Amino acid sequence: MGSMPAVSPLRRRVLGNPVVRTVLSLWAWLMLGVIVIIWVPLVFVVWIVTTPFDRGRYWPGFVFRRLCVAHQLLNPLWKFRRSGLKVTDPRRPYVVVSNHESFADMFLISHLPWEMKWMSKEDFFKYPLVGWLMHMSGDIKLIRGSKQSIVSAMKGASDRLGKHVSVMIFPEGTRTLDGSLGEFKDGAFRLAIEHGAPILPLAVVGTREAMPKGDWRFGITSAEVRVLDPIETTGLTKDDIGDLRDRTRAAIQAALTEMRA
Repeated sequence: MGSMPAVSPLRRRVLGNPVVRTVLSLWAWLMLGVIVIIWVPLVFVVWIVTTPFDRGRYWPGFVFRRLCVAHQLLNPLWKFRRSGLKVTDPRRPYVVVSNHESFADMFLISHLPWEMKWMSKEDFFKYPLVGWLMHMSGDIKLIRGSKQSIVSAMKGASDRLGKHVSVMIFPEGTRTLDGSLGEFKDGAFRLAIEHGAPILPLAVVGTREAMPKGDWRFGITSAEVRVLDPIETTGLTKDDIGDLRDRTRAAIQAALTEMRA
């Protein structure tokens, strides 16, 4: 499949000019605000119209993720691409897991052409407009460090899988400071085995540069999300959680090594 395309020297030289990057970042933030304002009533209408027959809130979520696609098209500093497996049945529920580079992972992964419910920190649900979009889309709230919240989030994830909607989880829990792949927690893999749902691994490269730490401006990047082969869980038991976790992490690490070459 080859390696991820690098940012061309000419593009980096032009966009990397501090004044140009500042102006384009202001533009990109403005466009993000405008898009969010437009998307709230759009998703609301889809939510109202589809509620009687869309118990898993597939379509409100699908429309919500297109917000990220629209923003990337209007952000000259970012170039995104997707590669790897093409999912032919968007209503086959997967437990989707990915490495976690930055907040921009959400923007990149949302380019995948099927809907999945995101397990996200409670703070995001409190934001005006964005939090409303997440509620209408049926995303799953998680309070870190709260055992009761973890149990509730897993019940929410089970509910979405049972309604034929995939669930998206970052098994590292949080991004690593140096971009290396952290250790995976067991939750996503326990969930997949309990439901007999396949694990769908994703490898993400380039989003760490999209939103540099400590800088309000967007970074210059060409980022890629690669969809890897599903890992079936049929016949597995709780005794296989560790092996499933390690196999998934190894597959993502191998893909990251190739993509960063």
